[in-house]
Amino acid sequence: MTLLQKKWLTFGSVVLFVVLLDQWSKFMVRTRWELQNMELIPGWLSFHYTKNPGMALGIDILSTFQISVVALIATIAITVYIVRMFDTAPIRFIVLMGLVIGGAVGNLIDRIFIARIMEYGGFLEGQVVDFIHFTLRINDWPVFPYIFNVADMAISCALILFIVFNRKFVPQDEVPGDTADTPGEVAPAVPKEDAGT
Repeated sequence: MTLLQKKWLTFGSVVLFVVLLDQWSKFMVRTRWELQNMELIPGWLSFHYTKNPGMALGIDILSTFQISVVALIATIAITVYIVRMFDTAPIRFIVLMGLVIGGAVGNLIDRIFIARIMEYGGFLEGQVVDFIHFTLRINDWPVFPYIFNVADMAISCALILFIVFNRKFVPQDEVPGDTADTPGEVAPAVPKEDAGT
């Protein structure tokens, strides 16, 4: 297996894993009422089933259809960028981008199909299924008041790793070698010191 094939296999595996885990978890919460409002760790973590018609963090400055179109275009654009970087990108970069695309596709599937499945809308009118809720509060202030899903977790983890370990994950331009390393060229001779010195 060539390095390029290994990169494609890694990227595809990460994307598929995130999408399957995301869609399976959403299906379970959507179809089992006992999971829709369940406390997992008292005071820390709960499942609270909800549907998000807007963007991340509850931002809803556009309609659901418009947001879905933007998400579709962004996913395609990022995928094209990743494909162009495959030759020079390290495996760790491919893994993180797989998390990003897997998360984006997971939420995009909701936007494309969930409205038809639940019979409340049409193509690209679906609301994203969210259910993971950190309920921790400090002095009556919620630490993180937003409800999210597995796809959001994958994207967030990838972005945090990009920010913290930027130089390790982002492909770097190759540093040109010395002229002595260029085929056909000879390194200049270094004069030797006189024997008597």
